[in-house]
Amino acid sequence: MTCVIGLTGSIASGKSTVSLMFDDFNIPVIDADKLAREVVLPGEPAYNEIIETFGEDMLRKDRSIDRKKLGEVVFADKEKLEKLNKIVHPAIRQRMLEKRDAYIEAKEKCVVLDIPLLFENKLQHLVDRTVLVYVDESVQLERLMKRDNFTEIEAKQRINSQLPLKEKARLADAIINNNGSKHESFIQLEQLLTEWEII
Repeated sequence: MTCVIGLTGSIASGKSTVSLMFDDFNIPVIDADKLAREVVLPGEPAYNEIIETFGEDMLRKDRSIDRKKLGEVVFADKEKLEKLNKIVHPAIRQRMLEKRDAYIEAKEKCVVLDIPLLFENKLQHLVDRTVLVYVDESVQLERLMKRDNFTEIEAKQRINSQLPLKEKARLADAIINNNGSKHESFIQLEQLLTEWEII
């Protein structure tokens, strides 16, 4: 039986860092963020729908979607964010499930679905167990402002568009505390995978 782990976190919690660590245990990861980029490439159905909904001015010169521009529009308006999510999320989900099922068919011992909005979109039914990468709110805000050169207002807008980490912590089967060093997070992941008899 393949164990399907749902890995989640919040913006600037270090989920991507932890996601890369699964590689050390030869566990494949299906990354929803990477799929999100794939499904909005020119020619994809979601790409056409985004242009129909938000207009041609969301495009760069090369006709690809200007993610920063689109982000500025949707993160400032809840209704527009919902419209975008209704276009993109089903496309991502479909592609993710195709990849997950291929790993299950190949009898892989474990596969990770890296889904930032796992709890927000109530996708727990797609996985067997959930792991949350957790950081304190102050650490999250500081990392996000530093990483993306956001003002405090911009950073808080993005943080507030997701469920609070404390709420996610109550929903998760396991938590990796990422307030410390990468090494500390790695040790926690190793212990968890050992406990769950995956490694």
